[in-house]
Amino acid sequence: MDSRRSVLITGAGRGIGAAIAQDFLAAGDNVASLDRAAQPDAAAAAAGAVRGQLLQLEGDVTDAASVEAAFAAAAKAHGPVEVLVANAGIVRDQLLMRMSEDELTQVIDANLVGALRCARRAVKSMLRLKRGRIVLIGSVVGLSGGFGQANYAASKAGLVGVARSLTHELGGRGITTNVVAPGFIETAMTAELGEDRRQAILAQVPAGRLGQVADVVAAVRWLASADTGYVSGAVIPVDGGLGMGH
Repeated sequence: MDSRRSVLITGAGRGIGAAIAQDFLAAGDNVASLDRAAQPDAAAAAAGAVRGQLLQLEGDVTDAASVEAAFAAAAKAHGPVEVLVANAGIVRDQLLMRMSEDELTQVIDANLVGALRCARRAVKSMLRLKRGRIVLIGSVVGLSGGFGQANYAASKAGLVGVARSLTHELGGRGITTNVVAPGFIETAMTAELGEDRRQAILAQVPAGRLGQVADVVAAVRWLASADTGYVSGAVIPVDGGLGMGH
């Protein structure tokens, strides 16, 4: 019997999403990577030391038809999706009083409604399989708030409500839903921070360092494993103690 799982990861073209895809592939799972455009990082992941198969899909979580097509393609290539990692997200920071309608709605649609669309579609196959893992990538900002980030914070805080509502709905069906809430992680985005801003952030983090992508990957790996069948509706902070779990 083939033990490789069918995994779908959104926003997997680069950064944290690509690293998560690489980890599943290295473990022997088959991964469908959904991103708005094919990215070099995903291709690099496929070229690494992997045991699973990678299917790169171009699509947008803000479009219901695109989400449906991605799940159909993943099922055709790898079988019904057993693990969903909803990582896709955007940032449009601005003070709320100056925030445009597009800056408000685009972030909520991509980060929150997009995750809901994917979870809604994933649940259909998971219910038939009587098993499944849904991991939503949130943020410490969703718990603590952030200056000029009301739209982003709302979108990430909403994922907690999603995870806990789905736990009520699906908790007895072998399906778990959890949130990983990263803090400040070393990525291309944080690399662009000025040194003053970087030092100000580090002063708030008890661990005294920015997180590594591998720290987030490890949390996702654990929540997606067979060892966490009794963990659902949880928020796992990966922030070096910045939020102390809130």
